[in-house]
Amino acid sequence: MMSSCARTIVFLGPTLDRTSAGEICDAVYLPPAEQGSLFSSVMEFRPQTIALIDGAFASVPAVRHKEIIWAMSQGVEVYGAASMGALRAAELAAFGMQGWGLIYRWYRSTDFADDDEVAVAMAPPELGGFPVGEALINMRLTLRRAERCHIVPRALRLALEAIARRTHFLERSYPNLFVQAKAALRPEWQVLLGPLQDWIADHSVDQKRSDAIGLLKSLANSAQEKRKRCPRQSTHPFVMTAAWANDLDSSDLGLKV
Repeated sequence: MMSSCARTIVFLGPTLDRTSAGEICDAVYLPPAEQGSLFSSVMEFRPQTIALIDGAFASVPAVRHKEIIWAMSQGVEVYGAASMGALRAAELAAFGMQGWGLIYRWYRSTDFADDDEVAVAMAPPELGGFPVGEALINMRLTLRRAERCHIVPRALRLALEAIARRTHFLERSYPNLFVQAKAALRPEWQVLLGPLQDWIADHSVDQKRSDAIGLLKSLANSAQEKRKRCPRQSTHPFVMTAAWANDLDSSDLGLKV
């Protein structure tokens, strides 16, 4: 059992199954974060570290930047990777949120990168929260690997990327990509789709999963060090705003507006 000062909270959903995650890092695993999730987890668990991997959106309000800044102001180290976490870490790097992995670095270095690069449909949490479809970032990296391995020419790779990009994230999957490609691409390219589909079955890239595993391994390796130096003092100033006060009961925060 983790000591209270070393407790880690991980918001995890379709990017990585909890069984695999739990074998890597001893933590409290919660469903994808939405607005209010970080606040409630800090108040309930008093963690030293929060790892934001997956976040909910569309059907519920997404986790807010201000909420993450508030958590850091309470002395919590907040990391992000792979999915919503990578996006928020790139947006809040200047405020102290720490990012991990290739997707995080790509968001940091790419102006106007689309949020839906990492979006994926998921089954309900009570059914396991597994992914239903594929993230665009994974599809693009897979197609680029296929080009490097001379499975497809560059022109076909770009055409397939364009089809995947204009497909709504709820409908993105390799089977759907190939159905659309067979209907839209010229005949000389269509003959390459079968070999590509067979190749993807064994060589697809799941960068979201890789980044999530990398972050969890890093947190597990640093757990002993965290125990030695807790409790941690807050280093990130938090400025109360009217919007934050409207979202949360300020008396629960111990703050006055």
